[in-house]
Amino acid sequence: MKKSDNNFNGTEAYVASEDLQNAVNIAIALKKPLLVKGEPGTGKTMLAMAISKQLGKDLLIWNVKSTTKAQDGLYLYDTVQRLYDSQFGEGDVADIGHYIRLGKLGEAFTAETQVVLLIDEIDKADLEFPNDLLWELDAMEFYINETKETIRAINRPIVIITSNAEKELPDAFLRRCIFHYISFPEADMMQEIVKVHYPDLDEQLLHHALDAFYRLRGENSLQKKPGTSELLDWLQALVLMGIPLDKIKEMPYIGVLLKKNQDIDTWAEIQEKGYSRNQWL
Repeated sequence: MKKSDNNFNGTEAYVASEDLQNAVNIAIALKKPLLVKGEPGTGKTMLAMAISKQLGKDLLIWNVKSTTKAQDGLYLYDTVQRLYDSQFGEGDVADIGHYIRLGKLGEAFTAETQVVLLIDEIDKADLEFPNDLLWELDAMEFYINETKETIRAINRPIVIITSNAEKELPDAFLRRCIFHYISFPEADMMQEIVKVHYPDLDEQLLHHALDAFYRLRGENSLQKKPGTSELLDWLQALVLMGIPLDKIKEMPYIGVLLKKNQDIDTWAEIQEKGYSRNQWL
């Protein structure tokens, strides 16, 4: 089998583990969607952007919401505009195709060159949403009832699907995907990620901050553990406010890291309890 020229290995701005690189490249080679799960802040959405940038392909993003239907990604028939035109004599209302608006999947299918299609947070939609896309993702085509036209993919898009695991996805859908779970980065990889964003950050500050950050994430009682984006914001706050190194272990500006009242209360209890606080000092 000939090796694909579409080989992803991360970018300067996106540090990808070897396992993640392999998952992307296997999905591209097998021409299957890549389903990516992981807790918020592990770079699921940014992955599609990195693939698009490195491979030099356009990126189309389909942001899924609770009200999203599979049909939205295929096409929409603008009956309102057609009715308006018929009443006011504007446009050729006999040409129904003029009122067909392609969705993101339709745009990906009709693109002249291969694109990267991100279906972001698929688990936000109802349970039927993934099943309703099975045929289109397999056959790479769909039918427009109003114009009796079949839209077929000119070039099969590279499909990246993200999920925060809010709902279980149907087995029939999972069978059609390559799956990868992005684990939260260990300290060594996180250091690489931080240096991408802040290459001139003081090494000692980074060391102290990462130590405190991972100790905080180690508190199992937290409802929402801080992610990469919170860490980056916190590092910036520490630098801007000129926090001394010996004060970082006290976790100043905890509200940058923790976003729930219950977690703030948990942190306050940790500070108050001497036996728990000792692990931080």
